[in-house]
Amino acid sequence: MPVLEIIGWVGSALVVVSLMQARVLRFRWLNFAGSVIATAYNTVVGIWPFAAMNAVIAVIDAYWLWRLTRERHDADVYEVVPVGAGDGYLRHVLGVHADDIARYYPSFGRAGDAAGDAAGEPAGEPAGGAAGRWAYLVLRGDETVGVVVVRDAGDGVGEVELDWVTPRFRDFAPGEFVYRRSGAFAGTGLRSLVVAEDARDTGPYLERVGFARVDGRWRREVEPAAA
Repeated sequence: MPVLEIIGWVGSALVVVSLMQARVLRFRWLNFAGSVIATAYNTVVGIWPFAAMNAVIAVIDAYWLWRLTRERHDADVYEVVPVGAGDGYLRHVLGVHADDIARYYPSFGRAGDAAGDAAGEPAGEPAGGAAGRWAYLVLRGDETVGVVVVRDAGDGVGEVELDWVTPRFRDFAPGEFVYRRSGAFAGTGLRSLVVAEDARDTGPYLERVGFARVDGRWRREVEPAAA
């Protein structure tokens, strides 16, 4: 039964490919699809231990897909933490992921240590004042899933020097909690935000977090803090 064998191989291939994914949502979808196919295949050919194992894996994947999708816009799951632009932990995260960051925000990567410009800022306080830079970590539990760094460009405009998401959560849009939910920019004097001109491959993500293309730049208004 060559067609049945092909289906079995497809299921196995999807499971193998899923294990090569860094993105948590993509891993779950591929693993779920492969497990469902493998369950059906092993049921048809009567290999019951493998049918049962893959069925259980499919149920586990379905649970996590439901949970991850339900929580992706949940402000109770994600937390925005303002930090000094010279904060030690922030600089560690930027250093560990410097190559990946440079792929999406080359000018920030070329700066080598953009946070270092405000290294005198006290840890735990948002950079501002003379330094004119604000930095935010987006956390899911105790895991850092995103970093946003904004520079005061003058006239009430803030330039997003960096809006980076870890590979595991790149199918999500954690930056929305900085722009939409946290009131992070209340009191900064910023009225609108623009994205660094050389930011690459960020269009779909920026649209999801509320930016629009205006006069050749990605731009959005700053939302006031919730009352």
